[in-house]
Amino acid sequence: MITNLTALELRAPKQREIDLLAALQSAVTHAKKNAPYYSKTLADVEPSQIESVQAFSALPVLRKADLLKLQATEPPLGGLLAVPFDQIRRIFQSPGPIYEPQGMQIDYFRAVRALRAAGFESDDVVHNGFAYHATPGAWILEGGLHEIGCTVFPAGVGQTEQQVQAMLHLRPNGYVGTPSFLKILIEKCLEQESPNAIVSKALVSGEALTPSLRTWFAQHQIKVSQAYATAELGVIAYESLDPSEGLIVDEGVLVEIVEPGGSTPMPIGETGEVVVTHFGKEYPMIRFATGDLSAFDPESVSQPAACGRTNLRIKGWLGRADQTAKIRGMFVHPGQVAQMSARFPDIKKARVILTGRIGEDLMTLHCELVSGASSEGLALKVADAVRDVTRLRADVRFVEGGTLPDDGKLIEDARDYN
Repeated sequence: MITNLTALELRAPKQREIDLLAALQSAVTHAKKNAPYYSKTLADVEPSQIESVQAFSALPVLRKADLLKLQATEPPLGGLLAVPFDQIRRIFQSPGPIYEPQGMQIDYFRAVRALRAAGFESDDVVHNGFAYHATPGAWILEGGLHEIGCTVFPAGVGQTEQQVQAMLHLRPNGYVGTPSFLKILIEKCLEQESPNAIVSKALVSGEALTPSLRTWFAQHQIKVSQAYATAELGVIAYESLDPSEGLIVDEGVLVEIVEPGGSTPMPIGETGEVVVTHFGKEYPMIRFATGDLSAFDPESVSQPAACGRTNLRIKGWLGRADQTAKIRGMFVHPGQVAQMSARFPDIKKARVILTGRIGEDLMTLHCELVSGASSEGLALKVADAVRDVTRLRADVRFVEGGTLPDDGKLIEDARDYN
């Protein structure tokens, strides 16, 4: 057990359930009163009757595809904003596009617990390698770092050589960002024969922390932990002392594991879709389906984590409930593939195929052309469209008609997760 845990993190499971139910009743009451979307969808729900997690599971699930449609028909935020705009610090844009607001609190996205579990402390100097432009990734971690008392270098993504020069000069002891980019930065520091510039601790997210990467970081004396977060919800769960225990659910959310594509909770230990409710007043997310698959660790029901935290633990990312894929920290949706191909009348069918290892992803857009169409000069235009829609680079490959399967898939994930 470690000593810097809060009373919330050490609660008895029964007390946590009582507290969560009270928070749920309050959240539903506030959402019904202040957010037009919930005023409609929860019109027949009496908050005081939510007296168990089972009763709560009867409420409707909100999916990302629903959010996309709501924001398109009721801009800017689909009727889910529950406070005036003078209580909103920023609005972000994620691929879709989907827009997410940020409230005024410093640690609005609840990153502090994950950062403390990863060993971050006041006076740390931290290299933030998440994107600052449009998307919330960097801001999710920066707020938590400032709440702790860390100093942040806002590196963002890209410009690797410039980032390495900053590391050589500032000598940060911490890093937040994707694990694959951390590995690139470390390798560049070693090329400069400056091992002293290598950070000693890191909290990574946005892509899988594979066993091989974890081993590589350990060989370079870097303590690396991972967090699970989304743009809509902030931090959901995080690792602590023992990575084999899975990820501890954050105290600011209620996590359910439900049947993929449905709303009924799965038995403890069985794989299902991660559905999350958080209790922020600004932008209520009540039973928001992430599209990610995971499972509760049965041992966490009765056994605290090695660090002493008593909340439930999930087994980490076990796949997607839909075709959505995360590539270099960015989601790519089936609708985006359709949007890209719709720009070109000569494309009859298109399919994104992902290959390579995590962190070394290769995205290829395979296209079938209509009969008689020419591919001459088309590849560059299609590649530009891919960057425009997804903010990612992709190879474009034209294949014979009838090559792509008629299975309804627009994204095929054939990456190596070992």
